[in-house]
This record gives sequence, structure tokens and C-alpha cells, in this order.
Amino acid sequence: MLEVSENEISARLAGDNPWWSEVDNQPEVSTLKKRHYFQSFKTLVEQQEVNRAIILMGPRRVGKTVMLHQLVHDLIAGGQNPKSIIYAAIDTPTFSGIPLEKLIDIFCARNEINKRKDKIFVLFDEIQYLKQWENHLKVLVDKFQNIKFVASGSAAAALKLKSYESGAGRFSDFMLPPLTFAEYLHFIDKEKKLLTSKKTEDERYHYETPDINDLNKEFINYVNFGGYPEAVFVDGVRDNPSRFIKSDIIDKVLLRDLPSLYGIDDIQELNRLFTSVAYNTGREISLKELSSASGVASQTIKRYLEYLEAAFLISRVRRIDQHGKNFKRERGFKVYLTNPSMRAALFQRASEDSEFMGQLAETAIFSQWSHSRASQISYARWDKGEVDIVGLDSLSMKPRWAVEVKWSDRFFDRPSELKSLFSFAHQNDLPKKDAGPILVTTRSKSGLKECEGVPLQFVPTSLYCYAVGKNLTRRIW
Repeated sequence: MLEVSENEISARLAGDNPWWSEVDNQPEVSTLKKRHYFQSFKTLVEQQEVNRAIILMGPRRVGKTVMLHQLVHDLIAGGQNPKSIIYAAIDTPTFSGIPLEKLIDIFCARNEINKRKDKIFVLFDEIQYLKQWENHLKVLVDKFQNIKFVASGSAAAALKLKSYESGAGRFSDFMLPPLTFAEYLHFIDKEKKLLTSKKTEDERYHYETPDINDLNKEFINYVNFGGYPEAVFVDGVRDNPSRFIKSDIIDKVLLRDLPSLYGIDDIQELNRLFTSVAYNTGREISLKELSSASGVASQTIKRYLEYLEAAFLISRVRRIDQHGKNFKRERGFKVYLTNPSMRAALFQRASEDSEFMGQLAETAIFSQWSHSRASQISYARWDKGEVDIVGLDSLSMKPRWAVEVKWSDRFFDRPSELKSLFSFAHQNDLPKKDAGPILVTTRSKSGLKECEGVPLQFVPTSLYCYAVGKNLTRRIW
């Protein structure tokens, strides 16, 4: 039986690493816009003080492979020897079953690189396709102090699990989520046209838009397909995002990644559950309701929700009462898709007047907050009321600020109807002095009002969604 020869492996590596030749053969990389996460990712890779591999994880189609090639381009521009950088896509059939160290040996022999002494960057893409990759990589990190290893993969759940189990002290995780609304506008060259910003005296940023109608138009595009770079740039994908998002992202996670990782036998059962959750994104649900709607047992649902959350398809938000306290027994909770375009792909595209646009607006805002690991976000619900978003103090875990999300201008004209919000504000002494007025989002109107002794800042939903994503990625920079 014939086996792949070292010459064939070397030839494949040379084809995948065009910068080894005298001319950099990837000029298109320099023209591609970078994710707002790129600079912090590059800084982490270039750190020499700590000998750790960087694990770039995230859902499918968010730009991980492009980011790796942009990293190569910047390293070379910064003076790194092009022949000392190797990129290898582990899912390439030529590399099937090849130990990682053998790839490094072939690379070093071809380029006359000393694997013990030279400064080398090794980038392994789609590393989850190598069985027990975490053990292979851990050995390499310990063995070669002069080599910086970067590994990426689309099976975020698998990478996260293996990284935590086996990479303690040797791996540093870097999560790349779907696009923020700010990144989407940046990618389509409309950020500067539609937004202005001003730094305030308290080191915060204030954002305004000269054209709320155009901003809302792009916000609708964002909730329909704007979470994924390919859907933004490629006309064919943008025209039919449901096919791209469903087949290339959702189906591959549900039908391949999660079953192979967790040994799920009934794939259709998992699919039915996810469909129910996606349709109800932004709504309060319970295990009992999910079980009834999907036909899946409650205990199985609990496991599946954990799997879907680890795969970065959903995020769960805990409920608090009107006093800001957790319930002793959690009966209801909210589940949000990590990007609203998944709902549009599974069911139907949204318009400004869609009856479910309120759900998608709230999902879009929560998807921005999911870009911050440090945020303590809940929602409040009790017998007589609800508040959509409550920010908790990281130390006391008491309510510090609140946001009511509305895709309507009605409450700007009739603020007295926000009874639940006023009740919650008085019960919890909101707003706090350093948190500013309580925010209420609208469809298009903005302004500062006071009602029942509570200061309210009305801001268009699209503008608030932009501000949250922009501010969180500013901190990443």
C-alpha cells in the first residue's frame, strides 16, 4: 500500500506557504480588512516572556484562517524571516495522520532552519482533525522553547474542552466571535459615514449618527447576514445567506462537530432542540417548555444546552427577581443565539416591520455583550414585570445599571408606560451615580427625559448595538 512521501508533503507545504519564495505571493492578504481582534491576537502571539501555544478558537466562518494569514503578512513586514514561518492546514489529506513534529522536521530540512535555535512561528490550522492534538502540541511546547506555536480550529467546543483538560500552563485561549455590528460597518466602509464619536471627560465615548434611517437599514442587514465576513463580502453568499449559514455553519456543528465530540446518537433530537431555541431567541423559556416543544427529555436538554453553548451557538442568561436576587430554583431563563443571522437563516429574513424584529434586536445587543467575558449580565422578571438587561456589579453582584430594549418609538412618546422599569429602578436604587441614566432603546428617536423620578436616556437600538460592540472591542485593543 502506497503512503504519502516526504517529497509530496514538502511540495504541499511549499504550495501553502508562498512567502518561502523570493516574492510574497499573497498580496491579497494586505488588502483585506482586519478584525478588530487582530492586534490583540498578534500581540499575544509575539509575547516571548511566557512559553505557551496560542489556541485560536471560535465558531465556523468567523475569519480564523484569514487572521492567521494576516499574522504571517505582518510578521514578515516586521522583519521575521519568511522561511521560518510555517502554515499547515491539518485537514489537508496530504497531512492525514502525520505527527506534528514530522511536519516541522520536513519544513526545517527544506528551508535549512535549525529547529532548536532559530526563532520560528508554526501555525496549525484546523488542528482538531488530528487525533489527540492536545497531547502532540503539549509535547512540542515543552520541547521547543524557541518556537511559537499557534493552533486554530472551527470546532470551538472540542478545542475548548481539550485545551482546558490538557493545556494547563501551556496553552492560552483566544476566542474569535462572529462580527460585531461595528465590525460589519467597518467591513462595508460605512462606519465613518454613519457614525461619529467623541471622547468625554470621564474617558467614555459618545456616539451619534447623521442618518438613523440608513443606520437602521444596515442594522437589518446585520441581523440577516452580517455576523460572518464571507456573507458580507461575497455577493452570492449575501444574496442567499440562509444556505451559507445553515449548511456551512449550523449543520456542520450540529451534524458533525458535536456528535463526534460528545457521542450523540440522536442527531435529529439535537437538531429539533436547536431549532426550538433559535425560533425563541430572546424569549424566556423553561426546560419543561423546551421538552414539550422539541420532544426531548428535560435531562437530555440540559446536556444539549451545555453542548450548544460550548460550541458558541447560544448563550444562556440567568433570571433575577425585582430585588436583583437570584431565584433559589431556576425555572425560567433566556437563551440567545450568539448571532441573530442564524435565526434568519433557519426561518425567514427580517425587515424593519417584522413582528419578530424585537426579538432579533435584543439578540443582536446580547450578541455584542457576549464579546466580553467579564460582563455580568442578567435579566429581571417577576410576577408583574420584566427588565430586559441588567448589569450586575462584579463584586457585590447587585444591579448596577439596566437597559430596556424596544424596537419602537412608542415609549419615547409615552415613557410613563415603562412601569416595570421604574419599579425595578426604585427597588434597586438605580441608576447608580457612575452609571448614568437608565437606557431605553427605540427604533429611531433619541433624547433625555425624566419620569417618576428616574432619568431615562433614549437611544436608537442600532446606535446602542454599535456602541456596545465598539466599546468592548476598544478594550480588546
